[in-house]
Amino acid sequence: MADLVLHTLEWVPELPRGYVRDIRVRWALEEARLPYEVATVPFQDQSADHLAHQPFGQVPWLTDGDVSIFESGAILLYLGERSEALLPREPHRRAQAIEWLFAALNSVEMATLPQNFLEFCKDRGTPGRKFFDDFASKRLDRMEKVLSDREWIAGGAFSAADILMADVLRLVDRSDGLSKHPACRAYLERAKARPAFVKAYDDQMAHFAAADRKRAQG
Repeated sequence: MADLVLHTLEWVPELPRGYVRDIRVRWALEEARLPYEVATVPFQDQSADHLAHQPFGQVPWLTDGDVSIFESGAILLYLGERSEALLPREPHRRAQAIEWLFAALNSVEMATLPQNFLEFCKDRGTPGRKFFDDFASKRLDRMEKVLSDREWIAGGAFSAADILMADVLRLVDRSDGLSKHPACRAYLERAKARPAFVKAYDDQMAHFAAADRKRAQG
């Protein structure tokens, strides 16, 4: 039995499949080639045990023996201590990877997620939507300049920062939000072509497909 256990939802509707955030952890585990198992919790009706591990009732969280950690960014940092495939050991490169890991969450996802929520709610043409569109566009313009002359976000080898940045951009691209940012889109395609991402994505989709079959059988 693997010490690392990834906890995610047993089932979700079709719309979020492929984007549930356990994919970030799956991807990191595959990049690092760390053995792990997957455990599930119900889609609704969070138990006291669920809330004890993830106080907001979300997923994912990771257990490593008696260690339990939630939030995808925190989990990737934790796994980075186990594998140089996720975080470099050289101090300057490591610092770059860590700063971009936080930038993916705090500067880019923070700016683009409201836009995605409004798109999902079909809120188009309102002053609020324009504000968030402009806000997201400015952040993506900055990212376009950064990614125009580098293969990976921290300026060297692929790292955990790329897992988070690429996953943030995947959601933007789902609604064609990268159409004016070709360097961002090219970066995203490079990340999605990595075998570890392909495996993580396929595994998540297979996980929910199996849940569909189980539900159909009653």
